[in-house]
Amino acid sequence: MSLPEATGCHAIVLAAGAGSRFGGGKLLAPFRGRPLIYWSVAAALSSRVTSVTAVLGAQADDVAAALAPFADRRLSLVRCRQWEEGLSASLTFGLRTLPQDTRAVAIFLGDMPDLDPGLADRVLTEVVGGAPAAYPECEGLPGHPVALSSELFPLIESLKGDQGARAVLAGQSGVIRVPTDDPGSIADIDTRHDLKRLGP
Repeated sequence: MSLPEATGCHAIVLAAGAGSRFGGGKLLAPFRGRPLIYWSVAAALSSRVTSVTAVLGAQADDVAAALAPFADRRLSLVRCRQWEEGLSASLTFGLRTLPQDTRAVAIFLGDMPDLDPGLADRVLTEVVGGAPAAYPECEGLPGHPVALSSELFPLIESLKGDQGARAVLAGQSGVIRVPTDDPGSIADIDTRHDLKRLGP
């Protein structure tokens, strides 16, 4: 089963954090000839979603400029003024921007440059097929992108601080784990050492 077109599936790229462990400016750091944030957005746009929303916060003007090369009408940039409240604030803000007919959303993280667009389609297919959520699992570890049914959005809205969707998924039955051997699904960049390790 593959993800059909025009299914009410969308993507959100969380790109609001300041990257404090990195020393600041993480999403703008050069990586393979582009700003780091470029790669997550490129992956989201390469999946079969109807739209991609990048949620900006820290250094919003500079991050927006870094995404200017994308000439894709499916991409929209929104600014979360409460980004300093943590991951949950940018996630819930992003969900509120989605169309009312949204059935499912794939959550991408801006500091994961090697995400496979095909994985987004796979997890979204599971949710369109009836699962409340789905996520890749690599080497026994949960990965990204995570797909959520719109039915879970009210529960996501209750999150606080740096909690992500997994805090809600832990109490849900029927969540699908999609096995993958793709290390990009679990490889994020927190520090400058990570950037060098994952580089070319």
